[in-house]
Amino acid sequence: MADALELSGVNALELERVNALYGDSHVLHEVSLKLGRGRLLALLGRNGAGKTTCLNAIIGFLPPRDGEVRLFGEPIGRRAPEAIARLGVGLVPQGRRIFASLTVEENLSVAARPPLSGGGRNWTVADAFATFPRLGERRRQPAGLLSGGEQQMLAIARALVSNPRVLLLDEPSEGLAPLIVQEVGQTLLRLKAEGYSILLVEQNTALALKVADDVAILNTGRIVFDGSAGEAGARPDLLQQNLGVI
Repeated sequence: MADALELSGVNALELERVNALYGDSHVLHEVSLKLGRGRLLALLGRNGAGKTTCLNAIIGFLPPRDGEVRLFGEPIGRRAPEAIARLGVGLVPQGRRIFASLTVEENLSVAARPPLSGGGRNWTVADAFATFPRLGERRRQPAGLLSGGEQQMLAIARALVSNPRVLLLDEPSEGLAPLIVQEVGQTLLRLKAEGYSILLVEQNTALALKVADDVAILNTGRIVFDGSAGEAGARPDLLQQNLGVI
């Protein structure tokens, strides 16, 4: 099935006119997005704009009130989070949410999953250690003793060993030193070069524009821009108005 989808030219991920509510609070208003296969889409917006809610609607934590979410053309908007993960959606959550009492290796082992048929590279725990050598050096340490940057690398590696077809990242540079932010950026570029389809939620606009192919901007739960990273970077008025940056 995955092979046929790859040949069909469908997008990796689509949101079509998605509305999402927390109780009576209407957070997402008719949100439509498209993540192309092998591309990186940066979803930008101020705090409270609805970025994490958008990820929650995709991964199944907050099913859309209406509208549709599709993964390689297959509707997933009413599925449970575990079922969506099994279909090939990997999440690097905000705040990392590693298992602090487990070792680095145990964090990876509990998340490891074989790839779907036709899903591309088979990420193993050994691959994760080869990609992130510092994690390999600390494989037997409790994850709670890692630095913030190492914990972020562990969160990314944990998502990768689940062998996702689409990777969602929620604020991966949050709270990290500038040198570690650069390392996160290089990791994202490597993953994109390997063909991963990536949706990146990020407050660091400079990082997002550097690594993204496409950009969507949320403002109070509505998409106010959807275009290339180059177009977004060439419009300081747009960035200032919606993100508070120039």
